[in-house]
Amino acid sequence: MYRRVLTSMAIRNNCSFFSNVHHVTCPSRYFCLSDIRLLYFLSCHKRQESLLSSSSGFNNYRGLLNWCVVMLVLSNARLFLENLLKYGVLVDPIQVISLFVNDPYRWPAACLVIASNVFIMVALYTERQLSKGSFSELVGFLLHCINMAIMLTFPAAVVLLVPSVTPVGGTFVLGVYTILFLKLYSYKDVNSWCRELSSIKAKKLAHMYYFVFAPTLCYELNFPRSPSIRMSFLLRRLFEMWMIPVIQSSMKPLEDMDLSRMTERLLRLAVPNHLLWLMFFYWFFHSSMNFTAELLRFGDRQFYNDWWNSETVTYFWQNWNIPVHKWCLRHFYKPLLRRGVSKMISQSAVFFLSAFFHEYLVSVPLRMFRLWAFTGMMVQLPLAWIVGRFLRGNYGNAAVWISIIIGQPFTVLMYVHDYYVLNHGQEPN
Repeated sequence: MYRRVLTSMAIRNNCSFFSNVHHVTCPSRYFCLSDIRLLYFLSCHKRQESLLSSSSGFNNYRGLLNWCVVMLVLSNARLFLENLLKYGVLVDPIQVISLFVNDPYRWPAACLVIASNVFIMVALYTERQLSKGSFSELVGFLLHCINMAIMLTFPAAVVLLVPSVTPVGGTFVLGVYTILFLKLYSYKDVNSWCRELSSIKAKKLAHMYYFVFAPTLCYELNFPRSPSIRMSFLLRRLFEMWMIPVIQSSMKPLEDMDLSRMTERLLRLAVPNHLLWLMFFYWFFHSSMNFTAELLRFGDRQFYNDWWNSETVTYFWQNWNIPVHKWCLRHFYKPLLRRGVSKMISQSAVFFLSAFFHEYLVSVPLRMFRLWAFTGMMVQLPLAWIVGRFLRGNYGNAAVWISIIIGQPFTVLMYVHDYYVLNHGQEPN
């Protein structure tokens, strides 16, 4: 009893157990140095927080992340094997490759991608003539507008009119042309701004194609460059690089308008759809874009921010796709503000533009116009207001995650349903 009291007193008075302890008086006897040292080593508690508490300051969760990866691989491996045993191989990659090798002209999407170089050369030629003074600003502006208008309509017309273009090929080629459209629009704007400030010469063809392949949509005269290519980093990004049965079984309830069954199929589709979306995000925005940036020694590697911590819908759309956000801010949103357009209308215009391209990239390859993607994007406006107005912190973050997990598969479900009805005339069994 006396030992515990003296020990606590020594701790409160910041006294060392190994100094001034030779003559501590006790009613029965003296404490010796060996007794105090024994008490010190028998003490096994101190004031501290649990590791998972936010106040602990602990942030090394690498083991938990590895556990999530292992669980994800195991669960999806089971689903993959189940679908393989039940439905067999739905897409034969060898057959696809042999088809392309034997008859490459049956792949008009690849020909369209090659033809996109024509629009690049037209933009470069126009800027060279403007820098020389051979074209007036009005003529150059009209040429750029015609070039970019054809850039959007020409591939869309080919995809709609040529039966051999598959939905996957059409989506890919329209994605390429959309990216090229945004790049050349930025190329036009930046060169126009520079001509207003000083007389500049148009860059060479190599600089133009560097911008075309660079992982950015915003043009600059001089891009930040890394000092060298890191081969180890390049190889890591290179090596980083089952839903059909679920979708087919999800069509039946839509015809019957069975709300409970439709909800069950939607929730069943939500998880694999969301996992595919996350894998696509990591593959494209981290692995592929970092691989391209390292190969081109492109210095700006901010392709995304911490969108997973979004507490508002607006923050999510501003941070999950930084290249598009920078383009919208630089070439669309701020020019509208400079022209006196209100902030609310400018934000709505940005969502409208995004909704147009979402619908363009989905409806044209599927050869049907249902406006599900357009509506899904425009619904983000009231959703952003509701979440920003009424929800904060973890509740806002949960609302953003729910909109991502549920909203996307609902749009996919509606498009696939309409596609089956349009092309097969009835619901799949």
